[in-house]
Amino acid sequence: MPATPQRRRTVRRLTIGAAVLAAAGLTATALPAGADTGPAARAGRTVDVQLLSFNDFHGNLEPPQGSSGTVEESRPDGSKKSVPAGGAEYLAQSLRTARKGHPYSVTAAAGDLVGASPLLSGLFHDEPTIEAMNKLGLDVTSVGNHEFDEGRAELTRLQKGGCHPKDGCYEKGKKFRGAGFPYLTANVTDEKSGKPLLKPYTVWKHKGVKIGFIGVTLEGTPDIVNADGVKGLKFHDEVETINKYAKVLERQGVKSVVALIHEGGLPASTSYNYKCDSPGPGDGISGPITDIAKHVTPKVDALVTGHTHQAYSCTIPDPSGRPRTVTSAASYGKLYTDTTLTYDRRTRDIVRTSVKAPGAVNHVVDRTQPKAADMTSLIARWNKLAAPVAGRPVGHISADIAGRGANAPESPLGDVISDAQLEATKADGKGGAQLALMNPGGVRSDLAFKASGAEGDGVVTYGEAFTVQPFTNMLNVVDLTGAQLLAGLQQQVSGPNEASPKILQVSKGLTYTLDMAKSGAARVVKDSVKLDGVALDPAKTYRVAMNEFLAGGGDGFAAFKDGKNKYVGPSDLDAFTGYLTAHSSADKPLTPPKADRITVVK
Repeated sequence: MPATPQRRRTVRRLTIGAAVLAAAGLTATALPAGADTGPAARAGRTVDVQLLSFNDFHGNLEPPQGSSGTVEESRPDGSKKSVPAGGAEYLAQSLRTARKGHPYSVTAAAGDLVGASPLLSGLFHDEPTIEAMNKLGLDVTSVGNHEFDEGRAELTRLQKGGCHPKDGCYEKGKKFRGAGFPYLTANVTDEKSGKPLLKPYTVWKHKGVKIGFIGVTLEGTPDIVNADGVKGLKFHDEVETINKYAKVLERQGVKSVVALIHEGGLPASTSYNYKCDSPGPGDGISGPITDIAKHVTPKVDALVTGHTHQAYSCTIPDPSGRPRTVTSAASYGKLYTDTTLTYDRRTRDIVRTSVKAPGAVNHVVDRTQPKAADMTSLIARWNKLAAPVAGRPVGHISADIAGRGANAPESPLGDVISDAQLEATKADGKGGAQLALMNPGGVRSDLAFKASGAEGDGVVTYGEAFTVQPFTNMLNVVDLTGAQLLAGLQQQVSGPNEASPKILQVSKGLTYTLDMAKSGAARVVKDSVKLDGVALDPAKTYRVAMNEFLAGGGDGFAAFKDGKNKYVGPSDLDAFTGYLTAHSSADKPLTPPKADRITVVK
């Protein structure tokens, strides 16, 4: 691992955990017998290690636009406030400010640092983001599913460095150095050798303190990325893998362990400061991470998670019943989590106690603080390289068009995108599509009316369109029977998507009712599905447009893999920008659609 100024920084003030608690007026509850000998005995031999963490940055070097760039805050009077947040200049400044006065400080992430990135990073295969992570002092990260968007070879290049095999080096005389921190892939192995793709764990050390980090991504990664990106790889159970390497670390004398897991949960509230442990520990969160947390070995002292883009700081008991923190810092660098790990030098373990104040707190990366000058310089440098492409106008809008930030299953921007895909493929000789479907996870942002640069309000630039549709998936048009199409719609709310529905965005003319009071496939009301006002015929063949990810069965839509007579059209991004150009002008900007194609009954 290459040495960097960040890696050599001196982190490190000796503090006494019990004394800190006493000064704050808090009481500590002793752990089960054998775990420690009480606060008095520990005084003088413990140090507080500051763990700063974040997740799902997705290359958002510049502050995200629209609702993607805000966090929701619950206020004492019961109201909620939207707070602008995020951007590398502010994240770096926040982390550097937080580290002051903490001599033992380590910074970790839980995956998806890159992938689905805005043009500033995505145009350069995310090299700018890796450079930024090196500068802000990231020590370690797990790998996320989006790190596989461009395949295993590209992930390896991001770790080890070297210029892109096709695009080469972007700056004269400069060679990409790669990540100055380890990407951990404990549960991702090569099918032939059985060895992890990259390092499974690492040990952070400072002045006798040792903390092991194990990194895993979600086992279901092959279901949500293009098949070529994970070809030749196996993804193993997260719990089994973490438990395996916790034992390996213990045999090496490392008893303090943090798991970095790219899988997450769904808190009962979207407010970043929601009390997740109300009324009891972990009661305010559901989703995959809850089951994982309950089964990961007690040898692991804290879980840093991600993937769901939610904010939470919870205490979920481990298998022995002891309290353990489980955290996530939303996405796009809008939050960071500050967790205190009290390290006992004698036992070499983390002292886990129940206290009145939380041991892990999410903080807003607000935009009122000064910007980190080195990040400003980095962004300006890469923006100069991207400018010829990024600033080109491609359309005009009359108001914000919500996509990622929409608070309903159907979004106005989802309607625009699906309409664009239908228009790009409906002509004879270009696919002959009759309808189009778009996966919601592929809509990565909103279109904001307010100008992000010098283009003017209401102008959509190529860079902004790229931020919305960054994958450059090719459009496919396939034959599906009415029965297969209905099965696909039912898979939105059944099977792997039952617990967390993935509602497809649909083109104009396709309508149906979604009854969320029912369960599973029954939520899609069969008789309500119509195309251009005519009921869906189970025996009839329809030409359906969708991106190649969906056509390959991605996101749990196995029914679409059975499509026949495939036609490959333009990229989703080309279809989107072409539609914006054709349907808007400065005099006649595009207005947000009503998003009324799917009727939702609750």
